[in-house]
Amino acid sequence: MASSNDEPDSIIAALDGARRRFLALVGDIRPELHRYCTRMTGSVADGEDVVQDTLARAYYQLPELKELPPLRPWLFRIAHNRAIDHIRHEAHRNSEPIDLALDLADREDQEPDQALARNQAVHAALSCFLQLAPAQRGCVILKDVLDHSLEEIADELQLSVQAVKAALHRGRRLLRALSPPATESPPAQPSVSPELARYATLFNAHDWDGVRAMLADDVRLDLVSRRKAAGRREVSLYFGNDGRVSDWHLVPAHLDGREVLAVMRDPAAARPGYFIELQWRDGLLIAIRDYRYVPYIAQEAGWVLAR
Repeated sequence: MASSNDEPDSIIAALDGARRRFLALVGDIRPELHRYCTRMTGSVADGEDVVQDTLARAYYQLPELKELPPLRPWLFRIAHNRAIDHIRHEAHRNSEPIDLALDLADREDQEPDQALARNQAVHAALSCFLQLAPAQRGCVILKDVLDHSLEEIADELQLSVQAVKAALHRGRRLLRALSPPATESPPAQPSVSPELARYATLFNAHDWDGVRAMLADDVRLDLVSRRKAAGRREVSLYFGNDGRVSDWHLVPAHLDGREVLAVMRDPAAARPGYFIELQWRDGLLIAIRDYRYVPYIAQEAGWVLAR
């Protein structure tokens, strides 16, 4: 006879299977969504938060749809709206309203060379994009970073093609003025907290008991896009898995002004494979956010490694 828990367990298994199929369906679009959301929010970590929110919203909306819409414009439309909500929530205000004013003449000779505009946008610092009004930001990112057509952008942002052209002109002009000279010296390397440095040292020495001793009783784990855990006992299993991997090396670093651990497959590697973000309270570790299952996030990261 089936137990009373069989039905809930089967529902959870079915939902998990459906979720995994949905994530596989959108897998090829995720890195592009992240490039967009990173520049909209000014942070690779916040950009991934918006991507996660976007996919959750899309998955929730699926049962309400009569048929599956074209994935890319649908997901970008949701991502743009979620990014706007994030901007509002974080109080990133701009003097120009979010809705576009169409008072700019559309003249082709006012636009910079397309290749120049693309190069400018791809290499611009993430912080520069935050100075653009959200509609301008979205249009410049979609056109000059992701190479979407004007018609695609109009569909994704629910604007007219004329509005997209106006936003592109304004956004490109402002981004060009904001971008620092190529000769500008890199920022000074910041110091790292003793807790982060100790965690990295213990981890690299495979001293798992020492690492677990740093955990708070209410520690939380977010293995991004894979699973979550809470409490010292559950999170301790995470280090058991890490103990079976011998080729990881953690380097304290800064990313978007945040203190993180860069994960190097080879200690001499030029760039990390991904990163881990930690939060502390009174010297104890209260939160771990591990981005190993979203490796595309490292492609947008501006690392400052504490070598």
